[in-house]
Amino acid sequence: MSEQQVAIEVRDVSKSFKLPIEKSSSLKQSIFNAIQGKKGYREQQVLRDISFTINKGDFIGIVGRNGSGKSTLLKLMAQIYHPDSGSITVNGVLVPFIELGVGFSPELTGHDNVYLNGALMGFSVKEIDTMYDDIVDFAELGPYMEQKIKNYSSGMLVRLAFSMAIRAQSDILLLDEILAVGDEAFQRKCYAYFAKLRREKKTVVLVTHSMDSVQRFCNRAILIHDGDLKIDGSPLEVAQAYQELNSERLNLNNLEEQFSNAMDSALQDEERILLEEQQAHNAVMSIVHRIDADKLIFDVQIDPKRDLEDAVFTFVINSEVGEIVFRVASDDKNVNVPIDFAQGHRSTVHLEVDNIFPNGIFSVQLAIKRSDRSENYVMMNNALLFEVHAPVDVSQNWKPPFSFTVGV
Repeated sequence: MSEQQVAIEVRDVSKSFKLPIEKSSSLKQSIFNAIQGKKGYREQQVLRDISFTINKGDFIGIVGRNGSGKSTLLKLMAQIYHPDSGSITVNGVLVPFIELGVGFSPELTGHDNVYLNGALMGFSVKEIDTMYDDIVDFAELGPYMEQKIKNYSSGMLVRLAFSMAIRAQSDILLLDEILAVGDEAFQRKCYAYFAKLRREKKTVVLVTHSMDSVQRFCNRAILIHDGDLKIDGSPLEVAQAYQELNSERLNLNNLEEQFSNAMDSALQDEERILLEEQQAHNAVMSIVHRIDADKLIFDVQIDPKRDLEDAVFTFVINSEVGEIVFRVASDDKNVNVPIDFAQGHRSTVHLEVDNIFPNGIFSVQLAIKRSDRSENYVMMNNALLFEVHAPVDVSQNWKPPFSFTVGV
């Protein structure tokens, strides 16, 4: 990869913070502590020897549990923090969307804050006049623009801040958890914007806990855990590791071997159609599949262990690199099949998908979610691996027809 194609290079970066543990009540006490070698702080190592390269056009996800160091890493790339050791090189104009709302004045109206924030972003009054209506329309805040933003809800503030932020012209975008406060309608707009960024081959770094976003938009992902870079690989690989890490099932000492063994094990017995049931607190799901000449046939058994309120079933097929190639949910408009998620009521979802898939290995993700997608009752990121041997290679731009039924 030539040097001009590199957008961000992170090399051997470490970062720590000093956290105060005691206060000196007097100058005398401070001197006494210094003589005795006592420190009024402890050092917390947040990142250790992190190295990776982001190429221009990459849409990369950075994931990890709370406190792992991922947001610190993003702020280092944004030059808000400086590393203790190592270096970060950025080639291009970089705009961080790290703390939405920074630069807004709570005592000013939404209207006035648009002009204030626009000026801070380098826009002239004439330029802001031109884009004002689009900003307000995107944020859906027309009736509230003359109110002071101290009276805005957190969701309203996020919508206005994000609507402003996307007007910035840049080569590289840094995004930190911008979807955490938005409602479903706002998230759909964000998803449309992400899709636009990907089509335009923008360089994007997204810190998120949403594995759905990582698999939908990213071509690559990084898992940070306890300050160390554990995986730099495909979105599917990282999403699976993150899910298992949250379930405390993942041994972080030998990740490459684990994933290699998991893939080999799944492919050794191509006739095996019933995978091990994955127990969860909320429900148990198992999947059976068959590959015919012209159809992929899946049967998913759902056994709720308790009543699941306002729940829907989702089924996703990912390509080998983690790209979502097929998705269906029981509440989709073209499906809209109700499923009884009451305790003790077993259901079987029967799904037939036209087999127009290209050659390759695919994985199935199963989930039961609250209908507003605010909660995952059950998530199985790697419920099934299957391989397709197509007679001819097929373009990735396809949408296979399917049928979806539910029985007892």
